[in-house]
Amino acid sequence: MAAAPGAAAAVAPASAASAAAVPASAVSASAAAPKRVLCKGTIYLTFDTGSQSQAELIADTLSRHKIKATFFLANEKTVRGDYSLDPSWSAYWKARVAEGHAIGSHTFDHAVYAKDGADGKIVVKPGFGDSAGKQISLTSKQYCEQIQRVDQRFVELTGKHLDPIWRAPAGRTSPRLLEMGQACGYAHVGWSPAGFSGDELSSSAYPNDVLLKKSLRDLRGGDIVLIHMGIWSRKDAWAPANLEPLISGLEQKDMCFATLREHPDYLSKFKK
Repeated sequence: MAAAPGAAAAVAPASAASAAAVPASAVSASAAAPKRVLCKGTIYLTFDTGSQSQAELIADTLSRHKIKATFFLANEKTVRGDYSLDPSWSAYWKARVAEGHAIGSHTFDHAVYAKDGADGKIVVKPGFGDSAGKQISLTSKQYCEQIQRVDQRFVELTGKHLDPIWRAPAGRTSPRLLEMGQACGYAHVGWSPAGFSGDELSSSAYPNDVLLKKSLRDLRGGDIVLIHMGIWSRKDAWAPANLEPLISGLEQKDMCFATLREHPDYLSKFKK
């Protein structure tokens, strides 16, 4: 991130006498003071689990830029042949917790909303689990269990609870579904129109350079960005080509980054 323009440079003392007149503690305090940073806006990067092919790259890139982001977890099959909430991912998620990232639920079986059903139920199509690929009806309590089951597994893996936020798979919702999540104690998080990275689209129809230019052109302060941790169907993966230049390009525009814990729409939820 760029330092604030117009910051005055330190001036050397004109003489030994004048140098002695300045307390040593004041000099050391001034030298230790961090550079001021001018933020023209805040971008909220969010990452949904997927094939996890980009998991390490994402973690390394965020760490290098000292950025905290938000992750939404479902128990999805990964390129390792395991699942993203298996014990084999414990160290990965523990590290993200230690780094201060926010982490929410994406429903355990990646249950995509299909429609409102009868008797106050909703119809979903899980991507994983015993009902993978089938449409099933869930009560409010059963859907809450889909959200909370991620939290239960996360505690087993890391010893920590999720943040009280969730994201409906594919972003598909209805007023009834949102009420179910709210009744379960979780605030729903979508993404901004400009925040759709396009990483789940066909790479031949939507090349990485086109998607990057669009993001850098359209993103504004306050936007929530959706990125996946690997998409099985995309031939030319988005993250290796675009994540670093996206962050660097936004930093050059004096944008800062934060987790959804700092987003004005969710502050009250985290203060509870």
